Amino acid sequence: MTAPDVLPEVDAVQAALEAAGFAVYVGGAPTTAGWSPPDKYAVLYPDPGTAVRESLADDRDGLASLMQVTCVGATVERALWVAGRVRAALAVPLVVDGRACWRPEDLGGPPVQRDDDVTPPVWFVPVQYQLRSTPA
Repeated sequence: MTAPDVLPEVDAVQAALEAAGFAVYVGGAPTTAGWSPPDKYAVLYPDPGTAVRESLADDRDGLASLMQVTCVGATVERALWVAGRVRAALAVPLVVDGRACWRPEDLGGPPVQRDDDVTPPVWFVPVQYQLRSTPA
């Protein structure tokens, strides 16, 4: 039995979203001096996941994790465009070596909000996804 690792699934989500045509960051947007945000992007906030048992033998090699994808745009429409592309990109099972993945479950999120604490202000909408996998 091998303990499941959430990092390959985070990488798979990031790759799927980047293939949808926008920038993706993990754990927050860059804060380096001179960084200028693109007009639309996503930020992934993964949890560490939970090793779940897949049988009565108590082999805890399954993985369940929650991923928040914060969809950000210079306008409401751009933030919702990102949310739509995220939903489309995560409508199929992730591809992770050595794992069989379920299709991410869309758990929704709150309405679009405006962040006036950054310059220029941006609009964002966080959407949560439940990820699950077992050894292949």
